[in-house]
Amino acid sequence: MAKHGEHPELPDHLENLLDADVHTIFLKADCPPRVKRGAIGQLELVEIGTADEWDNLRIESLQEELGSIVEMNQHRSDCFLEIDRKGCRVLQLGDLRITCASPPFSDAREITLVRPVAKLSLSDYDLDSKIIERLSDHHRGVFICGRPGSGKTTLAQAIAEYLDEDIGAMVKTMEAPRDLQLADRITQYAPLEGDLEKTAEIIFLVRPDFVIFDEVRRARDFEIFADVRLAGVGLLGVTHANSALEAIQRLIGKVELGLVSQVLDTVLHVEAGKIQQVLELRMTVKPPSGMQEELARPVIEVVEFSSGNVTHEMFAFGSELAVVPVTEKNQQRPVQQLAQKQLVHTIRQWAGVNVRVRFTSDASATVYAPKNMISTLVGRGGDNVRALQDQLGGLRLSIESLDEMPNSGDVSEDAIWDDDQDRRAYQSKAYERHGRSKKSRKDRRR
Repeated sequence: MAKHGEHPELPDHLENLLDADVHTIFLKADCPPRVKRGAIGQLELVEIGTADEWDNLRIESLQEELGSIVEMNQHRSDCFLEIDRKGCRVLQLGDLRITCASPPFSDAREITLVRPVAKLSLSDYDLDSKIIERLSDHHRGVFICGRPGSGKTTLAQAIAEYLDEDIGAMVKTMEAPRDLQLADRITQYAPLEGDLEKTAEIIFLVRPDFVIFDEVRRARDFEIFADVRLAGVGLLGVTHANSALEAIQRLIGKVELGLVSQVLDTVLHVEAGKIQQVLELRMTVKPPSGMQEELARPVIEVVEFSSGNVTHEMFAFGSELAVVPVTEKNQQRPVQQLAQKQLVHTIRQWAGVNVRVRFTSDASATVYAPKNMISTLVGRGGDNVRALQDQLGGLRLSIESLDEMPNSGDVSEDAIWDDDQDRRAYQSKAYERHGRSKKSRKDRRR
């Protein structure tokens, strides 16, 4: 497959723009050409030349020339037409990925040429031996995350070749498009008939030890990632996220909470070509921080790998999946903050009234409401308040008047209304909402 720094000879006016430090070339009809140049994490967008040199006819001619180069190099395994759709073509020419766009897909003809900034091995990252030992166990689910241009793909290539050469694992890739620069014996698969799910089906037949899934973006991609991982195949996914925690949150909702730590156990956050953070996911059964022992439930701990400290916890909270930070004991617990917001929001949606909330212990809270709404919130025989307690994981609630609310910093903040009209609308429909809510609960019990 493609080797770093190798590609067929390009037309002179394009090759001249491809200096040694150029990572990306942007050409658009009637616009000055621009390039991104520099090292990973230090890329700079620079305008070169003038718009007069690159009119629509010249860009069209260059697009046709690039297509001809692919046809003339069909004997090379690293030169092929990756995508061919109306208004868009993606070409692979050696280590170059070239995207050609034209109307009606784009507003004008353009060419974007991208090549890798660097080719690194895992030893170049100066990693802790514990991290290398973890990556050597190729029966894992790993995410590499970061912003565009941060060096995610470069690290994925280094891990793939380390597993292939040093560990002796059978490595395959799933890519759309295929642009990883890997050893010839690592087979790179594209979407079969345009569908990565079909590619995943073939992956099982070729019995790999480890699969690189480049560019996990759409919801379906995360589901495919989970399916392959749960089948017992080691898997590394490359995804866009601003932090390691955000990468984990992108998986939540696509996979059942109880399976998250089985699908994904390691997250590497890359910034400026360096690994900035490594997180580990562990499943345990315990009460979340800030809840009493009788409220134990499955909890996924997000652990900072280098220190072993738990940074966040993920668990089911009522009808929601909560991701909360673990803080010092002398601070208000995030679970309480979450419960305050949930209570205020739930009551406002149900009864159309704003309340304030104060925790009196780890498992009990007081709701302060307008005096004329207390009976509505309590309900006949306490039905309404018990339903709220069940929804919030068994928290014990008492309802009191706003007039009795203490002047304390641990009381929830005032709810924010968009405007006075919204506030009056909620208050005027309080009785109507209350009636519908009771009816719907009766229907559910039936």
